Amino acid sequence: MLMNKESSSLDNQSAIQDPRLEQIKQWLEVELNIQNYQIQVASADASFRRYFRLIVNQAGKTERFIIMDAPPEKENCEPFLNIARLIEGAEVQAPHIYNFNSAQGFMRLSDLGSTAYLDQLNNDAVDQLYSDAIQAIVKMQSIQSDLPAYNNALLQTEMNLFTDWYLGKHLDIQLNASQQMVLSATHKLLIDSALQQPSVFVHRDYHSRNLMVTPQHNPGVIDFQDAVMGPASYDLVSLIKDCYIAWPRAKQLQWIEEFIAVSELALDADSFIKQVDLMGMQRHLKATGIFARLNYRDAKPGYMHDIPRTMAYVFDVCQRYAELNDFAMLLAETGLHAETDCLERIQ
Repeated sequence: MLMNKESSSLDNQSAIQDPRLEQIKQWLEVELNIQNYQIQVASADASFRRYFRLIVNQAGKTERFIIMDAPPEKENCEPFLNIARLIEGAEVQAPHIYNFNSAQGFMRLSDLGSTAYLDQLNNDAVDQLYSDAIQAIVKMQSIQSDLPAYNNALLQTEMNLFTDWYLGKHLDIQLNASQQMVLSATHKLLIDSALQQPSVFVHRDYHSRNLMVTPQHNPGVIDFQDAVMGPASYDLVSLIKDCYIAWPRAKQLQWIEEFIAVSELALDADSFIKQVDLMGMQRHLKATGIFARLNYRDAKPGYMHDIPRTMAYVFDVCQRYAELNDFAMLLAETGLHAETDCLERIQ
């Protein structure tokens, strides 16, 4: 919905219902001296942030920007500012920050367009799009920073989301002592594999909804504010084992091989493939828990539709490594099984 600066009855009603939108307009007009513009909803995400597209008509030309609305009592914008500059410094396209109102939590950013990777991915386009995305990963992995470490505690906390929100809240399953031991041993296996890898810059949510198709310097990278220093396989597996779209194993291996070929890291192919698989399993357990939490805590049920695909990756990895036999049995004991069509899509 377009919202003009000139007030109309619809705009006035919108302002009453959305006081922060009215504050954004005041910020644009008073502080930034932007007078002839339109605002339209761009998107919201799984946090408290939301985004508007700002269309400015001045001096005979039209420019487009993104306004980020991040309520300061709920969102800390400093990581976003810091990491956006790190990514730009690595010559990867991130939103450029033009203005930031720290008191109100408003930011004016460059507009990377409205076409996400997910909108364009198909059998004809995927190889080039993923090649661009892999090149961007390699560039970002050259970043040196003091970002938090993706350490044992954080990896464990993430996997606990699966137990607490998916098994416990969604399925009402409480593990017995024997099952809890299997779960703990599986967590240790996944954590040990992650921590044995080279530590590099990790975007941490590098998937098809957070990569924008751009005519130059593709991709545009967004939603990076939770970046850490962590396992070298993490962003790659986020890309090639996406929770929102699935590709066959042969394609996954092709992209792993491509990553190894262009990476500046010394990676053994067989070892790295296993690390990718185990890292993906850690991520998919976390994501399944987050999707359940979004449903029950945040009243965002749409992500529940992505759980079958996400869990299919977990079942697939369990079939590939003998160390995960006990965990596979645990899943069976709790009544969990992979939906056949999802599992077949990735095998």
